[in-house]
Amino acid sequence: MHEFGSPDVLRYEDAPRPEPLDDEVLVRVHAAGINPVDWRIRQGMPMVSMLPENPFPLILGMDVSGVVEQVGVSVTGFESGDAVFGVNGFPELGSYAEYSATSTEQLAPKPESLDHGEAAGVPVVTQTAWQALFEYADCTADQRVLIHGAAGGVGHMAVQLAKWKGADVIATASGYSEEYLRNLGVDEFVNYREERFEAVIDDVDIVVDTIGGETQERSVDVLTENGVLVSVVGQPSGALAGEHDIDVAVVSGRSNTPSLLTTISELIDAGEVRPTISAEIPLENTSRAHEVGETEHVQGKLVLRVVS
Repeated sequence: MHEFGSPDVLRYEDAPRPEPLDDEVLVRVHAAGINPVDWRIRQGMPMVSMLPENPFPLILGMDVSGVVEQVGVSVTGFESGDAVFGVNGFPELGSYAEYSATSTEQLAPKPESLDHGEAAGVPVVTQTAWQALFEYADCTADQRVLIHGAAGGVGHMAVQLAKWKGADVIATASGYSEEYLRNLGVDEFVNYREERFEAVIDDVDIVVDTIGGETQERSVDVLTENGVLVSVVGQPSGALAGEHDIDVAVVSGRSNTPSLLTTISELIDAGEVRPTISAEIPLENTSRAHEVGETEHVQGKLVLRVVS
């Protein structure tokens, strides 16, 4: 990117190969995940205030899966040739490329049961879902968990993690996704296009909100006393908690626990959770990938294929 704007500002062109810092590794990128935050940054939305004053040219991308090409002088635990996956944090970004310099604090061995395209769809959304359920809401077995936008990136991983913990899971999505979500283990399904969720469900212990707006506000009506509303799309109003005697929280998606990606990798290889990849789109078609992500209902994740 050389400016903020529509998907058309994304250019496929040569760029300098990055040099890893002492505590980084250079990853030969095989695939990069696409997240809603990517097109929000591209559009110039408020979070760009965290970028340098003149961030251009800017390479987007947080999720990365690839092979270590070079290690920084102070790096331990990683060697050239290691297959890895992880997160290029904000504001560093940079996974929409052939090479990416990545901090080892947000990197882990790639799950052996996934190829790079699948692995690139895991880090941001799964860490976000984990934080929402376990670090903020303290999800336990037999609780009732409502997940809005359950077929999306964060949603479909939250469904699987909640089921792994033993919770009863209620999902909202369009009717198109009912069979898909039932196969993931959802116990109750609400087609938001045909009925209002607060009219058909109640006594919910945890709401994971990936939608925001009116959906978030209406969610307080289904929560039990001292229930938890966790948003992944912005800070809930403080008034919601005060008026309804519930807890509210917002999740960043970037974990402060370096071992979390390893835990997630182990769960994947144990068959407990698995990402859904709706499409792998060549890196040179990134602008088209953004158009699809912004305008269409995607089950799971879109990823960019860098190495065929």
